[in-house]
Amino acid sequence: MENVAELLRNLDWSPLFISLKTGIVATVISFFLGLYTARKVVKASPGKKAFIDGVLTLPMVLPPTVAGFFLLLLFSRRRPFGIFLYDQFGIKVVQSWLGCITAATVIAFPLMYRNARAAFEQIDVNLVYAGRTLGMSDWKIFWTVVVPTAGPGIASGTILTFARALGEYGATSMLAGNIPGKTGTISQKIAMVIQDGDYGTAGVWVAIVLLIAFGAIVLLNLLSGKAMKNVKRW
Repeated sequence: MENVAELLRNLDWSPLFISLKTGIVATVISFFLGLYTARKVVKASPGKKAFIDGVLTLPMVLPPTVAGFFLLLLFSRRRPFGIFLYDQFGIKVVQSWLGCITAATVIAFPLMYRNARAAFEQIDVNLVYAGRTLGMSDWKIFWTVVVPTAGPGIASGTILTFARALGEYGATSMLAGNIPGKTGTISQKIAMVIQDGDYGTAGVWVAIVLLIAFGAIVLLNLLSGKAMKNVKRW
């Protein structure tokens, strides 16, 4: 116990703050982008839906290092787009906190999109028609009828997105690097201290991640249970 207390006193907490900030920002971006794309895909024709869905889901099935490779090619300051961003707007993605956010968003976004789309597809279309007969605009129907009705699925997607963004390692390492106090996340810290043979510090960080992940799962189960409390069991 004394060793653990000593480790906690000497622990650099910046990886936790960086991971939390990255996870929160990536989740907010994925939330609105996921709802928007899910809404568009649900309304698309079958052929177009299959293609767009494949593209949007691809980061979820690819190894994170592969996604990180493509992001590095896109945002590198040696590439046209990366040069354009830096020269025109002063935006640097590679080896920056923005790179952490970008990588985490790309990897976690499919979870938000897939959950939102599944929730939207289960909504009774008669609710939308009823809103139209009342003279409501499509956007008002979406935010006041569709989103609340699909609330449990959206909430699940949001929590899973945050958990995935918080623990992202592969793409983040390739795009943002591991700069202590700037881009060094919990996952990167664990990998680094294990390479140094510091299993005590690694264990502390693993315990912290486990607690956060367990809390997210409990919250997800509570939300799911609340949504199902009125469903009759057979």
